[in-house]
Amino acid sequence: MDLILWRHAEAEDAPPGGSDQDRPLTSKGKAGARDVAAWLSARLPGHYVLLSSPAVRARETARFLRPGPVIDPALSTGTTPSAFLSVTGWPDRPETVVAVGHQPTLGEVAALILTGERFPWVIRKGALWWFRIRPEKGEGPVLRAVLSPEMVSSLP
Repeated sequence: MDLILWRHAEAEDAPPGGSDQDRPLTSKGKAGARDVAAWLSARLPGHYVLLSSPAVRARETARFLRPGPVIDPALSTGTTPSAFLSVTGWPDRPETVVAVGHQPTLGEVAALILTGERFPWVIRKGALWWFRIRPEKGEGPVLRAVLSPEMVSSLP
């Protein structure tokens, strides 16, 4: 299984009295999400599952990769790493999964996958961490890539 954790791109601040869930991406966030999605799209298999938090900023980020992400509340802000991983099907799902979510859960999920413990690791806005596991081959998790929007924009 391949699991790609993708943190939503930079979003606008919530207006006074506004909902955190309704914050759209900034212009910079849109550009970064577009760049990361282009890099990712060139490397994904033909069939993959795209999951997103219901927050506007996460859905907008996901849509740069493909329209119609599966929206799941278990990817919302404040969810637990175990609930997040359960929704993705880690480590047994046969398809590649791209999951767009939030801090601090994404960092905790990354730490849990690599160390077996929850640590407050940080995944930057718009960045992705790509994991692979092949339990049927007796292989543990491997970190295949870490990529930020700034890294993609500096590639030749």
